[in-house]
Amino acid sequence: MIYTKIKGTGSYVPKRFLTNDDLAQIVDTNDEWIRTRTGIEKRHIVTDEYTIDLAEQAALEALESSHVAKEDIDLVIVATVTPDHYFPGIAQLLQKRLGLKTVTAFDINAACSGFLYALQIADKMIKSGAFHNALIVGAETLTRLTDWSDRNTCVLFGDAAGAMVIGTSDYDSIRTVITGSDGDDNSYLICDNVDLKDPYTNEKSTQDHIHMNGREVFKFATRIMPQMVRDLLEMNKMSIDDLDYIVAHQANLRIIDKAARDLNFSMDKMYVNINEYGNTSAASVPLAIDEAIRKGHLKRGDQFVTVAFGGGFTWGGALITY
Repeated sequence: MIYTKIKGTGSYVPKRFLTNDDLAQIVDTNDEWIRTRTGIEKRHIVTDEYTIDLAEQAALEALESSHVAKEDIDLVIVATVTPDHYFPGIAQLLQKRLGLKTVTAFDINAACSGFLYALQIADKMIKSGAFHNALIVGAETLTRLTDWSDRNTCVLFGDAAGAMVIGTSDYDSIRTVITGSDGDDNSYLICDNVDLKDPYTNEKSTQDHIHMNGREVFKFATRIMPQMVRDLLEMNKMSIDDLDYIVAHQANLRIIDKAARDLNFSMDKMYVNINEYGNTSAASVPLAIDEAIRKGHLKRGDQFVTVAFGGGFTWGGALITY
């Protein structure tokens, strides 16, 4: 039987950030309005860095903390909705930048759930015996898609990257990973691709912004997040009292707070950093896990659940003994 475990984590955020007061100079909003509705106080933004740059820095940290040699990485997966090019993917560029050997490398798009999808794929590929050590990254430059005139969405998003090295283990550490999706054909959370165009006119392509129906996304998130936790616990014959921590996707503090109440789980054991970074999509979960480890909230032997939900609609969760 092949098991897997977390061998190392890393994260990176751009140095520049916008506070709520800064945003109040751009759009009709204020600090109190944003904090009471989202829990966000500031968000980091790119100015001269791209998704590949953020991914590289987070990956370097993860590799260093893992003590896994670069030549022993044989799989690279990057979760992102903001690649720098339609092709090549961030994963292929990252493999080259890091000086890894020629390995299987690819991007995936599952929005804010992307890192959990990447974790599930890597976990299963390693447990199949075909691979041994995977570098998985969630990296986003969401502010490229932000409409700075829309106060309902521009206050939410930030840029960041988080990374993790997982590999073979002699004990069952990454115990269960689950994912799911239910097609959002109502376009409650969407960012359109460039328009189709007539070859005879060849009009200039224009990229769309993020559009969100906040009420519907909130209803979905507050339903699916506690359900995933319960499903993971039931699959492993555990109770909520067996968990040391829950590390959730940082989309909205009210969603995290409601999940804690629904699960009868202490908010003191729900990791929260949305106040510092906002919603960083696929980077949110690995950034939060890395920070929780580095700050000593997650320690070796702790049992925790991590969950995410996002556009698609998609969701994913994992039960892990760190």
